[in-house]
Amino acid sequence: MKNQYNKTITACFVGYIVQAIVNNFVPLLFLTFQRTYEIPLSQITLLVTFNFGVQLLVDLLSVYFVDRIGYRASMVLAHLLAAAGLILLTFLPELLPSPFAGILIAVMVYAIGGGILEVLVSPVVEACPSDNKEKAMSMLHSFYCWGHVGVVLISTLFFYVFGIENWKILAAAWAVIPICNAFVFTRVPIAKLIEEGESGLRLRELFGIKIFWILLIMMVCAGASEQAVSQWASTFAEKGLGISKTAGDLAGPMAFAILMGASRAFYGKYGDRIHLDRFMIYSCCLCIASYLGISLSPNPLLSLFACAICGLSVGIMWPGTFSKASAALPRGGTAMFAFLALGGDLGCSGGPTLVGMVSSSLGDNLKMGVLAGVIFPVLLLTGIVLCRKQH
Repeated sequence: MKNQYNKTITACFVGYIVQAIVNNFVPLLFLTFQRTYEIPLSQITLLVTFNFGVQLLVDLLSVYFVDRIGYRASMVLAHLLAAAGLILLTFLPELLPSPFAGILIAVMVYAIGGGILEVLVSPVVEACPSDNKEKAMSMLHSFYCWGHVGVVLISTLFFYVFGIENWKILAAAWAVIPICNAFVFTRVPIAKLIEEGESGLRLRELFGIKIFWILLIMMVCAGASEQAVSQWASTFAEKGLGISKTAGDLAGPMAFAILMGASRAFYGKYGDRIHLDRFMIYSCCLCIASYLGISLSPNPLLSLFACAICGLSVGIMWPGTFSKASAALPRGGTAMFAFLALGGDLGCSGGPTLVGMVSSSLGDNLKMGVLAGVIFPVLLLTGIVLCRKQH
């Protein structure tokens, strides 16, 4: 019975690679868009905010439509929208009077697909019969990291060999992955998240459970702990070591993503031998230590090393919180996963914002901004302790 669902789990792994393509490909083209379409950089930087803003809205709205149209139809739709957005990117800017409007529409389309994927992929894997769901969840989330690394490396290699002016060919090539995975999701078995005869918790019921709010705050802190350093790692590498932007991207965010993926893959392989709470507590302590190392170390190289270690420490936070929520609230259903995804996305945008605001108020002192961000792993650690008491 379980073997039937191996293809489903593999398709979900690819779903997170699609999510990585959606979030990380277009930022590589920002300067190209500025040069080709003469769009001000101030407008282009809004694309990241717009992308995650649309995904946040989809996280919220998915509570009302996913259960009505079903998981299979929602998964297929998400992949097709992700592909459509990438394809629209190749011709819509030239077709419309305003190239920026064309890019914005393309980003909106693939962001809707990305938002649905973020809500659905985890519960689809959670519903699949498996011996250790925590292992499967951690391995699943590692594929977002590998997707991120793959998108940056393959795109950089393509631009080096064929020239960045041929980016449209690569955008169309990336679109093939979600198209193929959409077809796979029309055929693979999809288990029900809630057992036969039971119903998922209503929003009012969910909001009345104290442990849900603890888990939601933990998800906000998980996203913030991850992105507060990840988003600034390249700047650390450039300023601290005096290297180029390309080398900074490889030394900073790439090292962060690889170690974060390694942490998730490690728990995905050996999670049956490691207690989840213990692993999360140790990871939070390592994360706090890495934040202090980044902000207080006088040596730029040590600060960059602490950035990479932070990637290792945050790996389990997001999938681990999902697993804890599934165990604590088995009837949470789509609503629970949607609000957890919403909390995670809020953290992903709020963490870097806090670091940036504190840094700016202290004369662009990025280290002090990161020091303020240590509140996130501290709160997450507190949440784990409170969860154990509540449970």
